[in-house]
Amino acid sequence: MVTIDEYVKPGSVAEAYTLLTSSENAAVVGGGVFMRLASRKIGLALDLSRAGLDYIRESDAAIEIGAMTSFRTLERSAVLQRNLDGLIPKAIANVPGVQLRNMVSVGGTVYGRYGFSEFITCLLALDCRVVLHRRGELSLADFLASRGNAKDILEKIVLRKETLRGAYQMFRNSLGSLPILSVAVTKHDAGYRVAVGARPAVAKLAGGAMSYLNETAPGAAASAKAGELAAAELEFTNDRRASAAYRRELCGVLVRRALQEVQS
Repeated sequence: MVTIDEYVKPGSVAEAYTLLTSSENAAVVGGGVFMRLASRKIGLALDLSRAGLDYIRESDAAIEIGAMTSFRTLERSAVLQRNLDGLIPKAIANVPGVQLRNMVSVGGTVYGRYGFSEFITCLLALDCRVVLHRRGELSLADFLASRGNAKDILEKIVLRKETLRGAYQMFRNSLGSLPILSVAVTKHDAGYRVAVGARPAVAKLAGGAMSYLNETAPGAAASAKAGELAAAELEFTNDRRASAAYRRELCGVLVRRALQEVQS
């Protein structure tokens, strides 16, 4: 159960940050969907719906997505459908239920570093950066790897526009369940990016598999080998949905399938 003493809607990110750092028991709500994953008491809840963070902006070089943008907006965005091989809408469409996609926010998901997030897996396979109010701009990979107690607010994510092929693969027990494993692969001029999520830890790049792919001619054998490398180098653990061994086996298969898709 989550209990909230005071609920405030700041009019700007600066105001929200001031309130966030003014109380030890203050927290940003985001979309509010996953707050109930654990019981907690929040003294001051900050709703950023009036802080001007609900947008998708396209320039010649990049796409900026505000932290309060919903998954449903991402799914239906013409900008995202025509850029980056439509990878983001493809992945978002797998999140169970239109009602849920209408509520889940970009900022709440990314800042939460949720291991089950199909969106984070997808972003990690792209050239994605996050912009934080206090820390400024850093790569998504660095953000996911960083931990700390200092409070901050995610303002937006920035995707560099590039020509690429992208594929998303996942396995789940049913349409309404969380993924047992998710894989996103992109192929562009600089090479390949292979991201694996729901391990069940947060998504991570398979650096060894990527290096192998960038030095090897494409083909069925190379795709299978890259899947084996990714499965061997990444860490998998048990949870109630699947064992570590099962996830490792899935990883090899899903990476191979995603590679075959981007190479076709």
